[in-house]
Amino acid sequence: MLHRLTTPLSPAQVSALTAGDTVLLSGVLHTGRDAAHKRIAELLTAGEPPPFDMRGAAIYYTGPCPAPRGFPIGSCGPTTSGRMDAYTPLLLQAGLTVMIGKGGRDPQVVEAMVRHGAVYLAATGGAGALLAGCVRSSRVLAFPELGAEAVYRLEVSDMPLIVAIDSRGRDLYAEGQGRYARDCGA
Repeated sequence: MLHRLTTPLSPAQVSALTAGDTVLLSGVLHTGRDAAHKRIAELLTAGEPPPFDMRGAAIYYTGPCPAPRGFPIGSCGPTTSGRMDAYTPLLLQAGLTVMIGKGGRDPQVVEAMVRHGAVYLAATGGAGALLAGCVRSSRVLAFPELGAEAVYRLEVSDMPLIVAIDSRGRDLYAEGQGRYARDCGA
């Protein structure tokens, strides 16, 4: 099923998504990789506000390349999401609703997603230039000293994504590995 969604997402929008669905996502995304996640987690642990409102928010695991002349951003392909797994349950507890990246997630992250009603959307690895074409504006929001790992605020239009793990815990990565093991007799 195809969903056209605009951030921030409501709990009803998130619960309507099923693993395997296609999403064209528009609105505001924030970027963050492991260095930014560590800093955000430190702020939350200290009782300080994060650099953006987490409630209903979407975070895209990417470290964008510098913008070519006339473009809002350079190539911005997804980063392997497992690098953020240690910090993700805390961010979900703070209200983060949508995560975008590539690769599987730790079972503890999937459990936290179910507990907090969040979804994990997969972006196609190797398609950073295509995904950059969905970005309408980009600016550094926090931690500029981290360079490409700073937190950016992106406005996107119709970013093509797939629901990899839904808010009920259905996980396409785990299902695929299970089918492979079954079909190959592993």
